[in-house]
Amino acid sequence: MVRTEMCSRRVLLAGVTLGAAAPMLAAGSSRALAADESEAVSRRLEALRVAIVEGDAKALDALTHPQLSYGHSSGRKIETKAQFVASLAGKTNYKSLTFSEPWIQVVGDNAMVRHVWDGVDILPNGETGRSYIAVLQVWLKDGGEWRLLARQSCPLKPA
Repeated sequence: MVRTEMCSRRVLLAGVTLGAAAPMLAAGSSRALAADESEAVSRRLEALRVAIVEGDAKALDALTHPQLSYGHSSGRKIETKAQFVASLAGKTNYKSLTFSEPWIQVVGDNAMVRHVWDGVDILPNGETGRSYIAVLQVWLKDGGEWRLLARQSCPLKPA
């Protein structure tokens, strides 16, 4: 009987230990999944930067959600997806463009992204200007792909 009692205690202890460890294991899995999703969003952010620089309409279309709301740093110009894509399609608007200081947080099928946009713009007269802005984006996982749903920026003074 002592042997059966000892075995029962071990089984009970193993069950309690597993029960206590399961949330920690699940949390570890969740963190790993969130890290994977953050990396996927980061790759899409870089693809968006490249598509903007290259004026690649097909890539811009694939990277953005049909309900895109794209707000500019003036706070007065907001574009739909069609307007955003058309404004860049087939054009070279930037001599260079970097997205620095990225911060990405994934929450379910949504991701919040912040970064600094630093661009050497090609102006209509052929001269160059500089765009230096803080950007907040919202990405949505749609059909298994991360797509830009909303973006708003504001002027940023160079550091």
